[in-house]
Amino acid sequence: MRDTVDPDFASFVDARQGRWLRTAYLVYGDVHRAEAVLLHAFTQLSTRWPRVDDPDIFVQRQLYLPALRPWNRAKPFEGAEGQVELALAELSPAQRAVFVLLHLEELTEFEVADLLGMSQTAVHTHALTAFGIFRTALGAGDRKDAR
Repeated sequence: MRDTVDPDFASFVDARQGRWLRTAYLVYGDVHRAEAVLLHAFTQLSTRWPRVDDPDIFVQRQLYLPALRPWNRAKPFEGAEGQVELALAELSPAQRAVFVLLHLEELTEFEVADLLGMSQTAVHTHALTAFGIFRTALGAGDRKDAR
């Protein structure tokens, strides 16, 4: 076991942890769950740090793929009162993950498809549906207006 932390790894974590914690919260709808998943992702990366080609992709997969698993059906944003949180709670876990990756992480549909192991068509469909539900939940128009 190493006694010191690789300075490059420490810089990587420092530079990204805030942004990823915010996006993980929006995907999982629970700050404690988001923290636990992010900690797990960084822990997994730390054991593979010298061998990982793209650490960003590695962490993003560790962070967002568990949200798509069938056991992840806890009600998100329990007790939330904000409009955005309530609107996100209306989305399925896959729709939330796609929505956050497209609009907050600013990835393309092709990048999201590769990251989540979905087809580009599935990502596009989730994105359109999520956007429509999100708009309706915020009172910005009918779901069909989003298309």
